[in-house]
Amino acid sequence: MLIALIARDKPGALQIRLDTRDAHVAYLKASDAVSQAGPLLNEAGEMCGSLVVLDVEDMDAARAWAGADPYAHADLFESVELIPWKKVI
Repeated sequence: MLIALIARDKPGALQIRLDTRDAHVAYLKASDAVSQAGPLLNEAGEMCGSLVVLDVEDMDAARAWAGADPYAHADLFESVELIPWKKVI
């Protein structure tokens, strides 16, 4: 099951993102669940959120993955959406 994780950072939280980025990227690379991932950017080109496509068994697995993300532990996100997704192209 493919799940799109769309997370928006809290306003003014860029430093939290930068401070936690190495641990987050290591988590992404160590996970078999990540299909694609990258930061969302604002108009100034600064990171302001995340898009991660997870390939997991079910929504509970996606929730567990999201909850274990170092960014989640750092309380970076203002919002997190987990949305079932279907790859077409």
